[in-house]
Amino acid sequence: MSGNDNDGKNIVLMTSGSISAFKAATLASLLVKDGFHVQAVASEGGRRFLGDPTLEGLTGRPVLSDQFERGRALDHIKLADWAHLLVLYPASANRITRLRAGLADDLIGSLFLADNFRKPWWIAPAMNSNMFAHPAVTDALRVLEDWGCRVLPTGEGRLACGTVGYGRLLEPEDVFALIKEELG
Repeated sequence: MSGNDNDGKNIVLMTSGSISAFKAATLASLLVKDGFHVQAVASEGGRRFLGDPTLEGLTGRPVLSDQFERGRALDHIKLADWAHLLVLYPASANRITRLRAGLADDLIGSLFLADNFRKPWWIAPAMNSNMFAHPAVTDALRVLEDWGCRVLPTGEGRLACGTVGYGRLLEPEDVFALIKEELG
């Protein structure tokens, strides 16, 4: 949250635990190459699928995850103020239902509540098609949309588990194009 970050191009890119988390690296790279300032925030699950050095190397900023890390107690407030757009990419079934429940026991959850929809909040679901169709997830996505989140569509195709159906993470190039459209 430093440098020439006041030009309307500040993105908080959050990753949660999904096999498709590797696509967040491509999205971060596309954004940085186009002049966006990207601050990566990762859940514990997101960190397991995509290591911190990758996102740190691409964004030039340390990956944030521990809201109780010394000196970082107010990151959720500072990030909410700094960001022009917050993107949860990928959003696992676990993360989606946690946001719906208002759980703030990690940095992503606290950031979600601290922003309170002052800035655009985008959610890009990624999961098995059975999970994507589960009433807990469909209800959570509906409620999150009603609250003000933009739920990005999923793709249809072969999923990591080998099944074919909906729940495939929207490709990074498509999300990049949507972000450019949103922020100019």
